[in-house]
Amino acid sequence: MKAKSITKFVIACLLTAIVAYVAAYGLNLGFIDKFIPASFDNDFGIKKGFDLAGGSVIVFEPEVEDLGAVSEEDISAAVAALRLRLDSNGLNEALVSEQVSDNQKRLRVEIPAVTDPNEAIEYLGATASLSFKDPDGKEVLNGSHVEEAIPTSTQDGKIVVQLKFSGEGQSLFSEATARLVGQQLSIYIDNNLISSPKVNEAINSDTCIIEGDFDSESAKLLANQITSGTLPFALKPISQNSVGAQLGDDALNRSLMAGGIGLILVMLFMVIMYRMCGLIADIALIGYVSIVALILNGFDIQLTLPGIAGIILTIGTAVDANVVIFERIKEEIKTGKTLRASVDSGFNRAFTAIIDANITTIIAAVVLWYFGTGTIIGFAKTLFIGTIVSMFTAIIVTKFLLRQLVGFGIKNPKLYSA
Repeated sequence: MKAKSITKFVIACLLTAIVAYVAAYGLNLGFIDKFIPASFDNDFGIKKGFDLAGGSVIVFEPEVEDLGAVSEEDISAAVAALRLRLDSNGLNEALVSEQVSDNQKRLRVEIPAVTDPNEAIEYLGATASLSFKDPDGKEVLNGSHVEEAIPTSTQDGKIVVQLKFSGEGQSLFSEATARLVGQQLSIYIDNNLISSPKVNEAINSDTCIIEGDFDSESAKLLANQITSGTLPFALKPISQNSVGAQLGDDALNRSLMAGGIGLILVMLFMVIMYRMCGLIADIALIGYVSIVALILNGFDIQLTLPGIAGIILTIGTAVDANVVIFERIKEEIKTGKTLRASVDSGFNRAFTAIIDANITTIIAAVVLWYFGTGTIIGFAKTLFIGTIVSMFTAIIVTKFLLRQLVGFGIKNPKLYSA
């Protein structure tokens, strides 16, 4: 029994060390770098937000004849449309702000990690007006009648964009297809002909598909533009710049050093207060940090200052869960129970409190993730991920390592209770 416990304990510690190594330095094994990258590698590591890595700054102005006719409501609608387009393209950390005064009405967009502003101008400034026209060039319905656009594929594997109409849109589409049987119904995006299918029969459906020379990326881009809605006016870029990191490498390194010092102090505190239990908690905490780093890498989550705050907050949550567990174990030891029974009972008694506390945090993170925008989403993501991982390391990893340590033969209660 003791040999099995020793083996399990050693294997668990080695796995934790391997995970930590992979997260911190990565493996130099070619294609594996793309899946298990170094956390701070510039090419494949954790993506940094605008405040840590810089990016592109683009200032737009309404392309209208009379700038004075543009209302505050129009500007707000444009901000919302740009925000939605950025989120739809995975740029959740980008910032959109108004620059409005008596003689100017502009929109400022800050996009992290995009060093070429021209990449973003194309889909941010486009109005993406959708129009269905008959052979005479008469519009029969437009983008205002479309509720949803999603990229999908047909049974033969052809990539298309599927549209879902509103009630009025379905009625107009049905009338148009009934009138144009045997003729073509042309579909235009920004006055560019996308598809011109022949109408074989009247279609009384709330969906249709746009066919064209699409690949997965172009179909996704088109669907995102249509879903984001038509801007109240065309936007013209009046300035575009690529900027460096606001904090710079030196400031980032100092922040990481400060966080590392704080982590070491917490780990020392856990060992002093809870002895062997604290040592196991420290091993689990290293595993926690490593797993979070790997998840950030794997899901391409941009790390910003609010995101770092979310990680630090969940480190505190992980330590707090261990404190609750160890206090319960100390109480069980004082009642005279065996060490193994005290460990099992301590975890069982702390389980409900840990779950309840973390569930409320997870709910808050989900709400922020769903309703938030910009850097709020970054904070919500790291808070959600960190909370889930902290529960796993506190309840599963710590318990497993403690049980193996007891099985290893270290059973002096004084080593587990100060």
